[in-house]
Amino acid sequence: MAASRLLSGTECTAMELLLILLYTSICIVIFKIFRIPVNQWSLSTAVLGGIVGIALLLIAMAYNHPFSANARIYFSVTPVYAGVRGRIIDVPVRPNVPLNAGDVLFRIDPSPYQYVVDQKKALLAEAEQNVGQLKASFEAATAAADRADAQYELAKANYDRQLSLFQKQVIAQATLDTYSRNLDTSRQTVVGARAEQERARLAYSVNIAGVNTTVARLRGELAEAEFDLAQTTVLAYGKGFVTQVALRPGMYAVPYSFRPVMVFVNTDEGDRALGAAFQQNSLQRVKAGDEAEVAFAGIPGRVFKGKVRIVLDAIATGQILAAGGLEDFGARPNSGRALALLDLEDNLSTYQLPLGSAGEVAIYTGHFHHLSLLRKILLRMRSWLNYIFLEGH
Repeated sequence: MAASRLLSGTECTAMELLLILLYTSICIVIFKIFRIPVNQWSLSTAVLGGIVGIALLLIAMAYNHPFSANARIYFSVTPVYAGVRGRIIDVPVRPNVPLNAGDVLFRIDPSPYQYVVDQKKALLAEAEQNVGQLKASFEAATAAADRADAQYELAKANYDRQLSLFQKQVIAQATLDTYSRNLDTSRQTVVGARAEQERARLAYSVNIAGVNTTVARLRGELAEAEFDLAQTTVLAYGKGFVTQVALRPGMYAVPYSFRPVMVFVNTDEGDRALGAAFQQNSLQRVKAGDEAEVAFAGIPGRVFKGKVRIVLDAIATGQILAAGGLEDFGARPNSGRALALLDLEDNLSTYQLPLGSAGEVAIYTGHFHHLSLLRKILLRMRSWLNYIFLEGH
């Protein structure tokens, strides 16, 4: 039972066949050379020895030179959403054509957003003009307050002179009362002028970082409107291409929709990785820097050299997602496979190898190094088998 699970887990049907044929050939040669009689005892011994020997070989290779038929070139894609709502007027991008950062993907009708920008510009110009008017009002109020002060000082001097004359009984009480009322009027005028000056000062001096609050608010609104206007032209985020483009002029796009309007495939080297999924117990001796070989189904008869970059420290089946309900730990998940990332040393640019291509990977550790030769032979045999495929026959 355990041996069966081990063989199925390492995808070694071809390996079993090769080892059985090799062992059978050795047995035939030994029986012929040494003239061993063929009977139930000799055959039983040969079969039992073959089972034990092949099982030991398979176990040793599984632990020291693991193999995975579940390898793939993984790549990242960027879902493209509309930043603003509107009618599509132009889709200049073509499917599967290489793009660079800044290339236009599609355009949304900019007219409504241009109207908003023009409106905000007009309001900003009006607010900046009002700032000049507020400054002039403050200066006028300051001048009026200074005049009121001067008139008050004159009225006070006249009152003091008339009071001196009244004390000398040169003028009558009625004359002194007139000058007293003039002094009170001047005092009230000063209070009113100073209040008007303070109101004008507050209206002119209220600002943020030296900018009038109304002007600052309208500048922010104008910047937001210009940002929305710029969002009507959607650009490529980097090097890559789009495929399966179904967007057409006349369609209506909305932001934050459940489905993107197109998918951008990133082609930078950092956005792709060759990953191989191994059974958990087969990676105990694998470490970064170990030698590896890869056979792609799309490139039959070739094996490419590489090295292990890293063995990921997490397995997807054990993750807990933040959701609205509790995890059902009573449900038994599958065991999950550990993922090893590899770096290829050979150049694949001359081959037609699409992103997402599948392959088979063998890793050679420093343990039982002589067994790696057998693993290499088996991997090349599997690569040769890729020449044989049927499509609907």
